[in-house]
Amino acid sequence: MAGGSQEPGRSVTSKVLALLGAFDAAHPRLTLTELARRSGVPLSTAHRLVGELERWQALGRDPDGRLRIGLRLWELGQLAPNRVREFGHPWLQELFASTGENVHLAVRDGLEVLYVDKVYGRRAVPIVSRTGARLPMHPTGVGKALLAFEPEWFVRSYLARKLERPTPHTITEPGRLARELAAVRAQGYALTYEEMTLGSCSAAAPVLAGGRPVAALGIVVSSRRARELPRLVEPLLSAAAGIAAAYVSPPASGSGP
Repeated sequence: MAGGSQEPGRSVTSKVLALLGAFDAAHPRLTLTELARRSGVPLSTAHRLVGELERWQALGRDPDGRLRIGLRLWELGQLAPNRVREFGHPWLQELFASTGENVHLAVRDGLEVLYVDKVYGRRAVPIVSRTGARLPMHPTGVGKALLAFEPEWFVRSYLARKLERPTPHTITEPGRLARELAAVRAQGYALTYEEMTLGSCSAAAPVLAGGRPVAALGIVVSSRRARELPRLVEPLLSAAAGIAAAYVSPPASGSGP
């Protein structure tokens, strides 16, 4: 359950954080009852704290009465430093302009990938990633690109856990996945075929700074066009190298790709 349990003696701060932490990509809108249940905060306490959070605009309320994260938190979130997104965004725009395909940028957070930026068009294939969303590492192109360049101890630990299987094509056998990660390291990019979502395939490249993966850049196409993925690798690698160079040695103000 998000946000912890109903243990006695919790501070007001911990209860507020539990309420805010109850929202996630799968639960962006919640009723008060759902919010109390997911946060582990008693309904009467949740009602009182939600009122304060609404007045501060940390939470908003839709016409149907469901609660959502408010604009004040979004505003504060924009202040969080994110060098990868700052230096990577022009390269995402350049890659989208040259390919017309959905592109996204992700970082590793724990055992998941966190999508920090995305550029897409109306005619590109719909994808599940969105800015601020989290997905498992092994079924996604960006996740494989990151995982392949993590320290050996981390990879062993990751492969030792029970691996999610979003589609029948997801590789969950530890030995097979380890061999694929070795191939990713050798060639410098990852390919996935309907492992995260049926109907879409992806290519992804790590953004390496001093040999360390600080992010991964991915591009997604429809499964019907899977044979086109190889031609997208070169511009993908070029953009990932551009982001890495900008991350290590930031360009002068006003310059771009």
